[in-house]
Amino acid sequence: MNAKRSAGEPAVDANPASTARAIVLRQLTNSPKSRHQLAQKLAERDIPRDVIQTVLDRFEEINLIDDTEFAQLWVRSRARNKSLARGSLKRELEEKGIAPELVEDALSQVSDADEDAGARALVQRKLGAAKNLADRAERDKFTRRWVAMLARKGYSPSLAFVVVGQVIDEALADEPSFE
Repeated sequence: MNAKRSAGEPAVDANPASTARAIVLRQLTNSPKSRHQLAQKLAERDIPRDVIQTVLDRFEEINLIDDTEFAQLWVRSRARNKSLARGSLKRELEEKGIAPELVEDALSQVSDADEDAGARALVQRKLGAAKNLADRAERDKFTRRWVAMLARKGYSPSLAFVVVGQVIDEALADEPSFE
């Protein structure tokens, strides 16, 4: 028995096409998937390559697999919910086997202004943890942390430094002075 097979998943038997269809349907029930992801899943289950191709072609034909729509949804969701920049989104889509032209089309949904706003919102959420930004050492420490956080989310270093600097300057301007 195949150890990777989950409960309720049919074994690859005399009818691998039927098994492949069941696997694809179950995968699509959990969440949208790219054609590449589904092909990998079927290959892990030892489905013959020609059967994988045929089954996935049929699912595309009836619009249950659509890499264009998948890429568009992925970018909208991840940009909004995870505040990821275009760089990270591009990497994720490439890992999912989305064609470069589809990746670029999906990324066009995220404007420079959207990216700036996302970076600013991330840093402003972290601002509450900063104790004393008037202290140069403390300010430098938080600048490094926040720029690194933005870099992990795919923001360019130049944008990260500009946004962090602006948020810190705004926070310092809003602080009451005790002179």
